[in-house]
Amino acid sequence: MACSSWILFLFAGLSIANVTPDECGQGTCTASNKVENEKAKYRLDARWKPYRAKIAKALQEYVECSSENCDCHSSVIDENLKPWKGGITKAMFAQAMDRKAYGGLHYQIIDHKLYREDTCMFPSRCSGVEHFILEIIDDLPDMELIINTRDNPSAGSVPVPIFSFSKVANLDYDIMYPAWTFWEGGPALWPIYPVGLGRWDLMRDKLSRQAEIWGWDKKDSIGFFRGSRTSMERDPLILLSRNEPELVDAQYTKNQAWRSDADTLYRPPAEIIPLEDHCKYKFLFNFRGVAASFRLKHLFLCGSTVFHVGDEWLEFFYPALKPWVHYIPVKKDLTNVRTLLEFAKENDDSVRAIAERGQKFIWDHLRMEDVSCYWEKLLKSYAKLLKFKPTKNPEFQRILPKKNPR
Repeated sequence: MACSSWILFLFAGLSIANVTPDECGQGTCTASNKVENEKAKYRLDARWKPYRAKIAKALQEYVECSSENCDCHSSVIDENLKPWKGGITKAMFAQAMDRKAYGGLHYQIIDHKLYREDTCMFPSRCSGVEHFILEIIDDLPDMELIINTRDNPSAGSVPVPIFSFSKVANLDYDIMYPAWTFWEGGPALWPIYPVGLGRWDLMRDKLSRQAEIWGWDKKDSIGFFRGSRTSMERDPLILLSRNEPELVDAQYTKNQAWRSDADTLYRPPAEIIPLEDHCKYKFLFNFRGVAASFRLKHLFLCGSTVFHVGDEWLEFFYPALKPWVHYIPVKKDLTNVRTLLEFAKENDDSVRAIAERGQKFIWDHLRMEDVSCYWEKLLKSYAKLLKFKPTKNPEFQRILPKKNPR
């Protein structure tokens, strides 16, 4: 009997010690429990103080850029062309022409006409690049340039003047240009995007409509990711999702290299989810793929909070996006991802404001006119560095405008 009384006493003690704030509000806890409850809430708040401080500091230091003349991105051009501030000689350009070493495509602009060597490994990518050049061709001086249309940077650690859509910060010398995917040639994802993601201006409209349908209060308060296993860096998020599905829904899908469930971390591949359906979730993850991920700009327009993993890979518009202002930065090894998701779930107002700032920035500063403006500024700045006059190669074909892809 004494033993039973002792057990009852222990259970009673546990129940009093674990009274919830709601129970205190209903008058079922003692004065001492109320004090403990307030202390617990303070400890919880104190846990997130460092993240709130990061947000406050980032906002204090942030200076809004102008939407005029694509000024948000102009500093990227200056930084990328800095290695050739003394000029680009014929010998330097000849080094970049080495197809075996760098694999770029040779273009010429002469008398406001665009010419290119015949070989193009990725026709839709070439077409996506050429669309923007042809759009501004009447305002461009004569020049010749080497454009890399592969995923990986081409110049790497060698200072040769080659244009690539993406590169690693402080490592690659490649000159960044807006990716072909703004117009066409994006990754094909069967069956939802059989010919690629589609034009950026059209996707902007689709995603903005979905953002209106899935307002913040309607979104599921969990993390979300769908993508193939292009890098094992994504594995920790997939495993976290399997262990704590109430925190994040992250699953691997098939890609062209898929052979068995081993390629999706020993689970059957998940269905590919259209980008528009990502808007149902509050917290969206962006990882680099083979290079920078094409999905990043799309995620912002859902009006969800973007969790951007790693900071090494860049596209031309990345530097203008600031951590804790426009997105939540996540360590490359994902060691802080669980804590960040918990912070997001328990600090709804703070992360909602981040989502709104990120969405507004992409909507205001990554329009199609901003992309065209960047191309024009980039090519004019590059042309000024050339120390030689281009001579038309008679074997090159002239590139003419195509019908708009839909």
